[in-house]
Formats: sequence, C-alpha cells, structure tokens
Amino acid sequence: MTTTPLPGLSIGPYAVQPPVVLAPMAGITNAPFRTLCREFAEGGRGFGGRPPGGAAAGGKGLFVSEMITTRALVERNDKTMQLIHFDASETPRSIQLYGVDPVTVGKAVRMIVDEDLADHVDLNFGCPVPKVTRKGGGSALPYKRPLLRAILHEAVTNAGDLPVTMKMRKGIDDDHLTYLDAGRIAVEEGVTAIALHGRTAAQHYGGTADWDAVARLKEHVPEIPVLGNGDIWTADDALRMVRETGCDGVVVGRGCLGRPWLFADLVAGFEGAGPDAYARPSLRQVADVMVRHAHLLGEWIGDEARGVVDFRKHVAWYLKGFSVGSEMRKRLAITSSLDELRELLAELDLDQPWPSGADGPRGRTSGNNRVVLPDGWLRDPYDCAGVTADAELDTSGG
Repeated sequence: MTTTPLPGLSIGPYAVQPPVVLAPMAGITNAPFRTLCREFAEGGRGFGGRPPGGAAAGGKGLFVSEMITTRALVERNDKTMQLIHFDASETPRSIQLYGVDPVTVGKAVRMIVDEDLADHVDLNFGCPVPKVTRKGGGSALPYKRPLLRAILHEAVTNAGDLPVTMKMRKGIDDDHLTYLDAGRIAVEEGVTAIALHGRTAAQHYGGTADWDAVARLKEHVPEIPVLGNGDIWTADDALRMVRETGCDGVVVGRGCLGRPWLFADLVAGFEGAGPDAYARPSLRQVADVMVRHAHLLGEWIGDEARGVVDFRKHVAWYLKGFSVGSEMRKRLAITSSLDELRELLAELDLDQPWPSGADGPRGRTSGNNRVVLPDGWLRDPYDCAGVTADAELDTSGG
C-alpha cells in the first residue's frame, strides 16, 4: 500500500521534512535522545545501520531541546548550560524557552543570538504542571493577553533572523479557552509557526486530544504554519491528523517514548511508503537500542552509572507489549551499569517479534486535574499586575 506524499514544512529558512517536530519533554529530549531520534529519521544507525522496514533514508525533522528557563539561561546556571549543548551534527539547533517576564525572555533570546547558541527558538505556553502554572507560566500564561503579546514581542524583536515559534494548549479549561486569541496575537507579533496541543491545562494528558481545535486554529490563522499535537502514537496517526485538520505538520511527544524509531516510520509515512515500511523491531533490536540510549546518556553526563540511572525511566516504555516478567522489569529498573543492563537484557527471550498492541499510550495519562494558578488569575484576562520577574523559575528541564 502506498499513499500520496504530503507537502513539507518550513520554519523560517529551515525545511522540515517530514513535517514532524520532536516535542520538548523535560528529562527526556536531551541531546542523547535527540541523537537517537535523528539517527532513525535520517536512516543512519537505525536497526543494523539501515532504515528499518525499507523506509527511505534522508528524513529531517526538527528536534527540540528540553525546556530552558530564561532566567536560568541569563544567569548561566550550570545545568542549563549543559542542557543547551548541541551535538555538532544537530542542525538546525532548536531551543525551547520558558519564561513569564518579557524583559528576561528578551534577554535570553538576545543571548542566544549574540552567542550563536541556537538556530530556532520555541516558546513554551503549553506546560500544565503545577510548579509552572502556579507562577502564571506555561499553559496558564496565554489567558493574560497583554502579557503574552509582550513576551512574543520581546522574543521576536530580539531574535533577529532566527525564527520564533510557540507551543500552546487550548486554554486553562473549557470555560477559559485562549488558543484562538493567542494565535491571532502570535501572527500580529511575527511568530513563525504555532503548535497546538488539543487539550486544556485541566486535562493534563487525560482524555482524547481535540483535533477539531487544531483545524479551527488553522482556519483562524492561515498566514502561518499550524502544527497539531496530541495522541500521535504511530505514523498513521500523524498522517490522519494532517488530513483531518489541514495542519501543516505534527508535534510528537509521548508517542516516541521508548520508540525513537517512530521517526523512521514518519519519514516512510510522509513519503508515501505506507504501513508495510514501518519498523516492527524484535526484542533483540529493541534491547540494542536500549543499551545505546543508556551509553549515550553516560557519555553526555560524563558518568556511566549516572547515565544508566537516568535511563531507568525509559525501561518500561521500551518494553511495553513484550513478554517480560514483573520481577525482571523491577530488576531492569534498578540497574546501575551498562554491563548489568546488558546481562539482564540477555536473560530475556530476545527473539520475540514486535507484539501487537504495543503502540498505545505511554507516559503520563492523568487527567481532570485542577489547574494551580496564581491567586486571582482568572478575574481579568487583561490584568497582568500580579506577574513579575520573580515568577521566573530558576531551573531548566522541568
């Protein structure tokens, strides 16, 4: 089965083909994980050094860093300076910034330009976690229309030739939707593209993403590209979102947890190859990727044991659907060296084929949470007096 290739996407001067963006995820989309995803997309190492499933080589998506706090960047926080390090092969280099103070956001963007730290800046207005929204940031911020406009203005003004994009949610809850107003403000302030997660902050990651909202936003801001986000677990989901909503591309988050080869599938799908070209790795192939992921983390951190410890969070995602006993899962989740990880994986039935039903939801699935907001936040969408530079988080990465 083949399908008609869909058009590509441009973010400023950068062609994004397939039109796919790796969503910034705290603690996940660091340089090692971006490397894995990019290698699969580009048909490099992949499974055995070739594109899995016969997918065409040479795909190039956009792979965004973890969330970088503008205050921490301006203050040159040690952890933040490590998080903004890009591998020499990463191009374009894409940084996501979080901030609530226009002046600090402007300084951070100017620093990125002056010191050549990145080629593209994305602004976070989608994070629903309490420690962000209680400061008025993330998915809470677009409710304050003048503040959103001021931040976008400072970012775009200081970015010069660098494209500035933004990622947002539908709003705070169903009674306080902001995405259409925010989209129009973004166009007016010179934002290059918008990504919309089809959930409110109150939904967190529960329920079903509202793809109709993506279609409405695309109709509302036809001047710039709109990317859809939410419930993209497979390449077919991405293709369906583009066709059903008319969006210009997709942002993939939880769908690639434990599945970096999804980017090879996305290349195949968007080039019209069809499902027969999608990766269906055996457990042996998955185990090899797991070891490489842990190895890359150790190299990046500069300590093998710490790299393996950081990798632990990925174990359940990689093994989802495979026949691996609960006791072995527990043992794998407390590994502290590459040798131990290899030895435990070698005890598994590595000849298991790709299991049916392994492509479902992974990562956070909670929903219907109360949104933690600053006192009086919802009284007036135009009153921004309660937001000061002190509301900036002082750590990056979530």
